[in-house]
Amino acid sequence: MARPWRVAIVGGGITGLAAAVRLRDRAPTGTEITVYEQSGRLGGKLRTGELAGGPVEFGAESFLMRDPAGGESAAVTLIRRLGLAGSIVHPTVGQAALVVDGGLRPVPGGTLVGVPGDLDKVAAVARPAAAADRDGGAPLLPPDGDVSVGALVRDRLGDEVVDRLVDPMLGGVYAGRADDLSLVTTMPALARAARVEHTLVGAVRAAQAAAPRAPGAPVFGTLAGGLSTLVEAAARESGATIRRDAAVRELHPTPTGWRLTVGPTRDPQFVEVDAVLLAVPARPAARLLAGPAPEVATAVGGLDYASVALVTMALPEPELPELSGFLVPATEGLLIKASTFFTTKWGHLRRPDGLALVRASVGRYGDETSLQLTDDDLVATVHRELSKVLGTPLPTPVARHVQRWGGALPQYTPGHLGRVAAARTALRAARPTLALAGAGYDGVGIPVCVRSGETAAEEIITALGGSAA
Repeated sequence: MARPWRVAIVGGGITGLAAAVRLRDRAPTGTEITVYEQSGRLGGKLRTGELAGGPVEFGAESFLMRDPAGGESAAVTLIRRLGLAGSIVHPTVGQAALVVDGGLRPVPGGTLVGVPGDLDKVAAVARPAAAADRDGGAPLLPPDGDVSVGALVRDRLGDEVVDRLVDPMLGGVYAGRADDLSLVTTMPALARAARVEHTLVGAVRAAQAAAPRAPGAPVFGTLAGGLSTLVEAAARESGATIRRDAAVRELHPTPTGWRLTVGPTRDPQFVEVDAVLLAVPARPAARLLAGPAPEVATAVGGLDYASVALVTMALPEPELPELSGFLVPATEGLLIKASTFFTTKWGHLRRPDGLALVRASVGRYGDETSLQLTDDDLVATVHRELSKVLGTPLPTPVARHVQRWGGALPQYTPGHLGRVAAARTALRAARPTLALAGAGYDGVGIPVCVRSGETAAEEIITALGGSAA
């Protein structure tokens, strides 16, 4: 009888755990799956905590319900697989605002991540340079081309559309700047349309028309028990051996697979496996790849990351607008780049004691000096800026929490997906039993990370000889 497969997953975030579940479902019975997590906590950027006696997310707060290509998102499919579908809840307030000239204005409709398909609808926020978006007789983007979002939109619609609409929306997701972020990676639907359409407004309308529609269906969801319940369920259902506080320091090929060096330098453990799935950020992945796949290590190691801090406060009965939150353009000169009114946005978080949970995100790529403030100073600054934006002094928080995420959000420069695809092709050719997965390669968001982990798991299964399914 053949020996059971042994697969190591390096990284215990949702990407690695989704990969473990897929391996359990699709690999032959008896496959030994081990997840190595260098910290003491699973879940990566999914972390449900407690503040003033109630639950609150200290990391990602929600997931997309639908896949851009149609159907439910990979996150929803995994949640169903884990038996948690009954816990899905949706925002009770969906309207967000932008800070413009120090005040709040509703986010205009008809845009695609801030890029307008109807110029009249954004007039209250930004003045598009409509005359620049002329039909030049050719598509905006060549077949294999890429460009920064900011460069394309500034050229076609002017600075105000970028600075007041696109930049704050991309900044809220990536903590980056539109002038640096890849169109193909961050806005793939618009990029596809731009390879056909001759104007930017035309490309936005084409992308919107091509998007799968489910009238009235919610866009976002979360879990009533907190997103950490997704982490716990995935770890449990995977049947994997979970090793916390276990740093994988080296990776070496063997005649039959891989040898992992795990643990401290003074007392290392050597583990033999048949395949390895790296579900860690690009830089630690590059360190592990430096020996067995140096060219791939160089390709993925150049990805940069932004650091952020999330400041959450419990406020006694503040006067908050009926908004899910707001986004802040960098041109407004505030420390805050986005804020979420948790207990307004999510009905299941509303509390009988009247406390409101408000979270602010601080930190943009290239401007990490703000994150050098102490926790007390961050909280004081956020409280002051929130009061200023809302136009009323907020009450003193009864509790607060500062969560710092160092190197948390990948910054995808133009050409990113092409570089990743080439690196993966080279890796499969040279080391088919070694796979890469995660936000550093495929994009941010829980559905993207889940799909990335599951795809890498399928690659491992194929390399080892096919699935039992």
